Amino acid sequence: DILGDATNMAEIELILATTTALGKICPDNAFTVRINDREILKGMALYCGFPEDGLDQVFITLDKMDKIGAEGVAKELEEMGYVKENVETYLQLFKDVAPDVTGIRFLKEKLGDCLSEETADSMEMIISSVETAKECEFNIKFDPTLVRGQSYYTGTIFEVTMDDFGGSVAGGGRYDKMIGKFTGQDTPACGFSIGFERIVMLLL
Repeated sequence: DILGDATNMAEIELILATTTALGKICPDNAFTVRINDREILKGMALYCGFPEDGLDQVFITLDKMDKIGAEGVAKELEEMGYVKENVETYLQLFKDVAPDVTGIRFLKEKLGDCLSEETADSMEMIISSVETAKECEFNIKFDPTLVRGQSYYTGTIFEVTMDDFGGSVAGGGRYDKMIGKFTGQDTPACGFSIGFERIVMLLL
């Protein structure tokens, strides 16, 4: 974890440190870093007409995309009472987004006022910087369906998946508001953790 740094240098350093460690621990396992931002999640949903006070519900359903697919997500959202046209626009948006910096640029232009330029530019910088400075071989993928269910995340979120393991082996994100709830003093914070038991299983 890095505390006190509100810039995306924290995200870049954490991704590089975590991937370097994984590259040394599991040199024979191909892996991918999936990255998104809670503000991008929010911007996409608002653009498609979902009410702001219902976004947590929407994201809980979106988080099931890997398990139930786009059709399952659409069915659940419609059963919650959301307008079919809004749901269809939302799911089509995910199909239109490339899993790299071009996808971020597309959303920056498409979402207009629903997504700040600062958020989009920061995400692009994180991906480009990691690609340039990485010390081992892995893919970094922009994934707008990545949710990471914990509501304390306030910005960037990321996970690592390995081809030989179902599910993530590492995960984290930015949680700028959490420490302030306990100390009374706002402290920017970002963290990335490796699942110890999952890595042991891979090594075995």
